[in-house]
Amino acid sequence: MRVIADLHIHSHYSIATSKKLTLPYLDRWARIKGLDLVGTGDCTHPKWLAELKEGLEPAPEGFYRLKPELRREFDLGQGLKDELPDPRKDELTGAQSARDVLFALTGEISTIYSQGGKTRKVHHLVILPDFEAAEELQAKLAHVGNIASDGRPILGIDSRDLFEMLLEANDRAILVPAHIWTPWFSALGARSGFDSIEACYRDLAPRIGAIETGLSSNPPMNWALSALDRFAIVSNSDAHSPEKLGREATIFNTEAAFDYDALARAISGQGPGTGRNGDAGIGASAVAGTVEFFPQEGKYHYDGHRDCGVVLSPEESAQDGGRCPVCGKPLTPGVMRRVAELADRPIDETAQCPPEGDPLHGNRRPYASLIPLPEILGELLGTGSGSKKVAAAYCSLVEQAGSEFALLLDRSESEIESFSTREVSGELLATAIPRMRAGQVSIKPGFDGEYGVIHVFAPGDRKRPR
Repeated sequence: MRVIADLHIHSHYSIATSKKLTLPYLDRWARIKGLDLVGTGDCTHPKWLAELKEGLEPAPEGFYRLKPELRREFDLGQGLKDELPDPRKDELTGAQSARDVLFALTGEISTIYSQGGKTRKVHHLVILPDFEAAEELQAKLAHVGNIASDGRPILGIDSRDLFEMLLEANDRAILVPAHIWTPWFSALGARSGFDSIEACYRDLAPRIGAIETGLSSNPPMNWALSALDRFAIVSNSDAHSPEKLGREATIFNTEAAFDYDALARAISGQGPGTGRNGDAGIGASAVAGTVEFFPQEGKYHYDGHRDCGVVLSPEESAQDGGRCPVCGKPLTPGVMRRVAELADRPIDETAQCPPEGDPLHGNRRPYASLIPLPEILGELLGTGSGSKKVAAAYCSLVEQAGSEFALLLDRSESEIESFSTREVSGELLATAIPRMRAGQVSIKPGFDGEYGVIHVFAPGDRKRPR
C-alpha cells in the first residue's frame, strides 16, 4: 500500500501564514491533493494544540483524523462557499471514496544560539506519538522561551539540547533536521549551519534517522555527500497555506497497517529490508520515494543578490569571488554552491536511482519532480495561477482525476487526454504532463529569496490554446 505524506506544515498561529490553516481546510485540501497523512504543524503552540485536541479523534492506524461531524459541516458549508473541488467521487468508477486523511502531531522549532564562535540558526521538524507527549514537550519548552507568540517558536537553545528535551518528553519522538540546505536556517546552511549533521547534534546524532531536502534541493544533490548516506531522505511542503500542501511529499510503502511506529521505523531506516549499507529493499514499512519541486524553483538554488537582480551558478559566482558584480556586496550563497562545498562525489541534479525492480542502494529512492497543477494551468491558459480560469479548470480536473497527485503522477496519457474542461483541452494536458514527468521543462533558477520559474514549454514551443 502506498502512503503519501506531508509532515512539515504550519497552522494559522505561525507568522506570515494563511488564516485558512485550520483543521477542516487542511483535511479538505489534503483530499484534493491526494495526501494520506498530513502533519498538524505547530504542535508546540498552546492554542493550536487545544484546537487539535478539540477537532481530532484517534484513528485506528495510531494517528488522528478530523471528527466526522466537522468534515461534514465544512463540506456542506465553507467548502461549497469557496467552490473547492470535491475529490470524493472517482469519475472513472463512480464510487464515493471514504478514505480518511490521517494527521500526525508535528511542529517546527527554530533554535538560535552561539557555538564555535558562530551564530547558529537551525530549524527542526519534530514528530510526536500522542497528545501527552506534545503537552510534555510544551511544558519543557515553556521554561526555555516564548512558545505562544509564534506557531514556530524561536528558542535560544542548542540543537542537541533541544533534541534531548524532545526525547525526555517521549523517547518515541522523532526529530528531522528541516530543509537542511537553506542558507539562513538549517543544519547545513552556508550562513548559520554546520558542516555535518554530527557537528550539529553531537552525541545524539545517531538518533537522527532522516534529513529533509527542502525546496531548493532534491535527492541527487544529497546523494553527492557520502556523509548523508545513512540518512533516509524525506520531503515535505513547509506549507504556509492549505493550497501549498503536497508541493513536496514523501511516499511510504507498507505491507501492513501504517501507524506511528511504522512511520518511525521507516524514517529511521530500521524497517525490515532497509539496511544502512549495501543493498536495501522496500520492506514492510519504508520510504519508497519522494515528490519534489524542481529544485531550481526553490528560493535559494543559485547564488544571487535580489536587490541587483543578479543570479549566478556556483562556477560563475566563484569567478567574482562570491560578490555581486553590480554593487560588490557578498552574494547570498545558494544551495547548489553549499552542496558543492561539502560534496565528495560528482553532483548530477538530474540523476535517477536504479529503475523499478533493480536493487536499491543506501538512501537512493525514486523521486518525481512536479510542477503544481495550478502553475501548469496558468501557463497553458496564459494567465496567473491564481486566476478564476485556472481555479475552474483545476476544480474540474481534480474531480475527474480523483486528486491532483492522481493526475500528475498516476493517470496514463490516454486517461489525461479524456479529461476535458472548457478552459483547456485534454490533448494539450496529455502533452504537457508527460513532458513534466520526463523533466523536459524550461528553467529559470531561484536565488536570494526569489522563487525560480519552471515552465513546461519554452517560449515559442507551442501555440496558446484558444
